[in-house]
Amino acid sequence: MVNRVVTGAHYGLRDWLIQRITAVVMAVYCVALAGYLLLKPQLDYDVWIGLFSSQTVCTFTLLFLLSLFYHAWIGIRDIVMDYVKPAGVRLVIHVLVILALLLYVIWSVQILWGM
Repeated sequence: MVNRVVTGAHYGLRDWLIQRITAVVMAVYCVALAGYLLLKPQLDYDVWIGLFSSQTVCTFTLLFLLSLFYHAWIGIRDIVMDYVKPAGVRLVIHVLVILALLLYVIWSVQILWGM
């Protein structure tokens, strides 16, 4: 009989697919932002304020950041599950990473809509 200790384990196609989808979202955002910045002849403070004063840009930036954080969570979780064998240490690392990512989400929202 196999004694499986579950500490955040997810197996299969779902996580693989989510990581690929978040990568596509991040790539599309980066290409769009790079295209916008290349079309601007001069980049100064006013251009950046003008760009991020748009509700659409803030929304897509938050979508990019949420995709980045979820993508990072899947990668870090898989690395920890592969290389950290003690279940207690693995659980502590998972909780710390989740808390850090949640703080990053809160901080991102505060930065984007705090202007």
